Amino acid sequence: MELATYYGRNRVRGSVYLALAMSLLAAMVIWVYPSFADAFGEDELLEAYPPQVLQVFDIETMGSIEGFLSFELYTFGWVILLGLYLAYLAAGTIADDIDRERTDILLTLPISRASVVAQTFAALAVPIVAVNVITPIVVYVSTRLVDHPIGAADLAAVHALSIPYLFACAAIGLLASVVADRAAIAQRVALGAIFGLYMLESLLEGTDYEAVGAISPTRYFDPNAILLDAEYDLVGAGILVAGTLVLVVVSQLWFRRRDV
Repeated sequence: MELATYYGRNRVRGSVYLALAMSLLAAMVIWVYPSFADAFGEDELLEAYPPQVLQVFDIETMGSIEGFLSFELYTFGWVILLGLYLAYLAAGTIADDIDRERTDILLTLPISRASVVAQTFAALAVPIVAVNVITPIVVYVSTRLVDHPIGAADLAAVHALSIPYLFACAAIGLLASVVADRAAIAQRVALGAIFGLYMLESLLEGTDYEAVGAISPTRYFDPNAILLDAEYDLVGAGILVAGTLVLVVVSQLWFRRRDV
């Protein structure tokens, strides 16, 4: 695992910055909540939003700190922003090495192409774990400082169950990285795929074509269900893990056959 260790070590600083940025976003969201708590008590703000917006962003309520965080931080910050970021980051791994002609040198070492893909992907655990360890501490402390405490178990669950989701997004980026000829193309494809799958799931929900949305990772990670109803979808997490493994294996097989 020397390659995974090397890549992981190089991602430590960026991962800390990412975790601090998401923690700052969390602190800001929590800090402004008490100022609007009275207005949100009757969900009056939601009446100003078109139904399509409520559906796309899966907004159920803003009358509690859990509902507010579910939309402002977890749906927007985790499902969308972090999902896009991890896919973008993964898409720039293998493809960028090929662009910079580092892969030829790497493959002269006694290491298989499948191992290169697997270890490169494993290094992405550093930012995923970092952001899900540091941020919940800030959320837990901040909600108590503003006298709107959030349950520790639900908070831990939403971050733990976001890890398979983020790995799934990264796996989509990894596949784009081994398929595309250039890193820039791979990154654009990965961003488009994640956002497109998110919109597909959101817009098809409740329609006759809802089953099509099953291909989207967002189907299996629902912050609202965790924070508002304390429902932990372990089956969904298992599906995300299985899907991630399939995408990594497909990426390995593709990379073994392509010219670099």
